[in-house]
Parts: sequence; structure tokens; C-alpha cells
Amino acid sequence: MIWDVDWTAFALGLMAGTGAGALYFAGLAWGVRLALQRRRAGSILLASSAIRIALLLAAGWGIAQLGVAALVGFAAAFMIVRFFLVAAMRPNDMEGGRHAIDP
Repeated sequence: MIWDVDWTAFALGLMAGTGAGALYFAGLAWGVRLALQRRRAGSILLASSAIRIALLLAAGWGIAQLGVAALVGFAAAFMIVRFFLVAAMRPNDMEGGRHAIDP
């Protein structure tokens, strides 16, 4: 079985997924920063989450209209952005060559 992949749609999906991932996590950072300054943090976090999820689903649905290759590129790029942002934002837990959870 030979697969015919639409590489242009895949590349468009990658670009859209990268942008959507960056905006999603920028919105997360903004929402958390805003929630830390307010008394009713839960309502701010809930609203922020609902807006981010709705926009991400809308972007994914729009990209899915281009085909499966575009949707796969979108999802892959989102996960790659997530991986790199989590790795970049994680505090450095290595001191003196030992891991922080070792006794």
C-alpha cells in the first residue's frame, strides 16, 4: 500500500500548529499571571481555559478542512511546541551533579 501524502497541507498544518501552540501557552501564562493577582483566581483560570480550548479546537477544525495531512502536522507541531516550552520553563533541578529527588 502506497500512501500519497500532501506535503503542502502537512507544512501548512505544521505552521498553523506552531502558531496555535505558541498562542495557547502564551494565553496560559497570561491567565496564570492574571489569576495570581486576583482574589477569585478560579474564575479567571476557568474562563482562560475555556477560551484557549475553544480557540484551539476552532483552529484545529479549520486546519482539518485541508485534510488529514494538515491535521497531523497541526497536532505534531502543537505537541512539539508544548515539549520545548515545558522543557524551557522547567526549573533547573540539577545541583552538584545529583538529582533533586535523590536523598
